[in-house]
Amino acid sequence: MEDNNQILDEKPEQETVLTLLDSWSSMTPDERREKFKELPRTDAEELFLSLKTHDQAELIAEASHLEKRSWVRLLAPDDVADLIQEIGHESKEDLLSLLDPQTKREVIALLAYAEDAAGGLMSTRFVRLRPDMTVDEAISYLRIQAKTHVESIYYAYVLDSDQKLLGVISFREIFSAAQGTKIVDIMHTDILKLPPEMDQEQIGRIFSQHELMAIPVVDEHGVMRGIVTFDDIAHAIQEEATEDIHKLGGVESLDAPYMKISMMEMIKKRAGWLLVLFLGEMFTATAMGYFQTEIERAVVLALFIPLIISSGGNSGSQASTLIIRAMALGEVRLRDWWRVLGRELMAGLCLGVTLGLVGLCRILIWPTREALYGPHYVLVAITVMLSLIGIVLWGTISGSMLPFLLKKVGFDPASASAPAVATLVDVTGLIIYFSVASFVLHGVLL
Repeated sequence: MEDNNQILDEKPEQETVLTLLDSWSSMTPDERREKFKELPRTDAEELFLSLKTHDQAELIAEASHLEKRSWVRLLAPDDVADLIQEIGHESKEDLLSLLDPQTKREVIALLAYAEDAAGGLMSTRFVRLRPDMTVDEAISYLRIQAKTHVESIYYAYVLDSDQKLLGVISFREIFSAAQGTKIVDIMHTDILKLPPEMDQEQIGRIFSQHELMAIPVVDEHGVMRGIVTFDDIAHAIQEEATEDIHKLGGVESLDAPYMKISMMEMIKKRAGWLLVLFLGEMFTATAMGYFQTEIERAVVLALFIPLIISSGGNSGSQASTLIIRAMALGEVRLRDWWRVLGRELMAGLCLGVTLGLVGLCRILIWPTREALYGPHYVLVAITVMLSLIGIVLWGTISGSMLPFLLKKVGFDPASASAPAVATLVDVTGLIIYFSVASFVLHGVLL
């Protein structure tokens, strides 16, 4: 009965932590600090460990030296490294001074790698075994290691005296093995490994392909440096996807959640791309000025300019979005550009013909077609149809090839954003439109 009462007493505290986590993003920094201080120590630790690195940094920013030391020592080495990278390297020495010598050495080793590489994502605390151990000795040793802050208890890694990775074994295999069996006889030697320099995007693909909970990080000498867990890479993939989505929308990646970033910072992140796109769109006015004579002679052509350029921009945006995502998932590689070109040529042609026929029918069957488009409305309809075929085809090719070009020269393919492709196609689309019009309507309206 007392146990039941204890469970009932603990339930509201658990709900408080969960409630705070759910409403955390909607609270102001002052409200977060106030709520955090009101929690009992056990609940405060649970909440702190559940928060993202940005929120942890915000909480300890104004903490006293002793409080900061208490919270930093609660974190695993890889989480401390993330915290240092979040706060900034100017606070690196201050935070490192709060750690015990062993953890400090581990954190310094992690900081030597890029934060988006396997070395920066890995944890150096994992379960180690020797190959000559029996399963009984291994189980006893596992109990000892489980009391320390190991990152994962799914697998144990078999290392030699030089810390080189020899094999891996699951806990289930250890506990189900017969007494006296040596670890070397049941460990798996065909091991999937990650080099410390591997990018988080590639790591994410490996996790999704093999459905593992953790993968060892091994250097060029075969020495095991740590493990990357599914939890670590899931957070990294979310950040990578967010960054790509921002770029697709023509926005610099935000360094903080939307509601937490300052208005001035928000404007800076968005103004750069808008200015570049605006300057690009200015060429549209230049192109229209070049064809001013044609527009004056056949004012009817101006009616279809929005239709023409928007169709090209939309087809280009579709193609670039599909290819960028396919690249991110590893479905398409740089060497596949010619295959993509062939597919997009066919797709662009079919889409262009479809839109062109719709545009043709729209003009030909409109009740007041002669009043709106003049006596040569049939030629105008043919001009619009041929222009749509050419512009949609061009937009599709441009949108699909631009990510390959950017990747070839070392840029992020996601920079081939929908607004950037649309701006490119707008300008070239006008040239195609008026060139087709000059050919079809020559001697009639032009």
